[in-house]
Amino acid sequence: MEKTRFIIVGSGWRSLYYVRIAKALPDHFELCAMLCRTEEKASRMAAENRIYTTVSEKECVDMKPDLVVVAVNKASVADVAMHWMDMGFCVLSETPAALEYPKLLKLWEMHCSGKKLVVNEQYRRYPVYSSLIRIAQSGILGGNDSLNASFAHEYHGISLIRALLCLDQSEQFSVTAKTYEFPVTETLTRYDSFSDGRTAMKKRTVAAFEFACGKVAFYDFDGEQYRSPIRRNTMRLLGCRGEIIDDTVDWLDASNTARREAVVISTRTVDTEYDNPNLRSIEEVTSVLFNGDTVYEPPFGLCGLAQDETAMAIMLQQASLYGKGLAGSPYPLQEALQDAYTMLLMQKACETGEKVCTERQPWN
Repeated sequence: MEKTRFIIVGSGWRSLYYVRIAKALPDHFELCAMLCRTEEKASRMAAENRIYTTVSEKECVDMKPDLVVVAVNKASVADVAMHWMDMGFCVLSETPAALEYPKLLKLWEMHCSGKKLVVNEQYRRYPVYSSLIRIAQSGILGGNDSLNASFAHEYHGISLIRALLCLDQSEQFSVTAKTYEFPVTETLTRYDSFSDGRTAMKKRTVAAFEFACGKVAFYDFDGEQYRSPIRRNTMRLLGCRGEIIDDTVDWLDASNTARREAVVISTRTVDTEYDNPNLRSIEEVTSVLFNGDTVYEPPFGLCGLAQDETAMAIMLQQASLYGKGLAGSPYPLQEALQDAYTMLLMQKACETGEKVCTERQPWN
């Protein structure tokens, strides 16, 4: 397979994930340039990361990349993505698709006119989550009816909820939600670690989704769970013949005998050159086994990437194939739009304290 040649528009925290992917997998990806807003930022990013940077949009266009990665702030991501789509490029944008409903409609209009956008909703490609989804969708639970989900925020969580409950994005639902604040001892942020016992008030959102087909999902999450060692991600998926709790599956086999098997997740620790406490060492998933079968093995081999970057690398490669007309979208736009739309409804339910119901959308 030819290398995927791409540029990055943006120079913040998320943009550096793509830099690490390109460095870890040079046989698969070529980072042509990072487009920065200022000369000062471009110079700093080039020196710190040993990559080519520029402030010239024309220079990036002339490079004719296979893919334009838009990794700017959430408020700008839809506008910047549409700008590059208008110039004829296939765009891989950071999540969510947009923060405002009218822009979701505009993105769908552009898609219907032939423009190509992939929203990098990567959570379903995480080694562990992809394995759990594969097990859940195998039918082992006899239908997936109810999910307690505390593993990712808003659109990421919503994407995983639909996958684990085997729901199409067009499934109608209602949602009730409320946001609480609780004190949490701070341990780790994007850039710093703390051991002085400081506390801060953190928001936790709890929501109940009731789907038209009768399935339900209970969402419970706060952002501390992404990094804090004292806030664990967890899930419980129930079906009429069994359940999955985190990495353990209980189910009835063909003879109606109860069985229990662990999902065996093997990892290796990889030390890195980075000073950031989140990056000094990472856990790379080497395999996932269940009931004697291999349900995950590294698609690029062992390359020193954490789960997030592994998932993003898969999306990057598949989005490039989509842009070239060699494959379908790795995450159809209607799903990404539904994720963002559902996020907006959950936010509205939190703000109003009322049950909010979906309306049929053009992408459905």
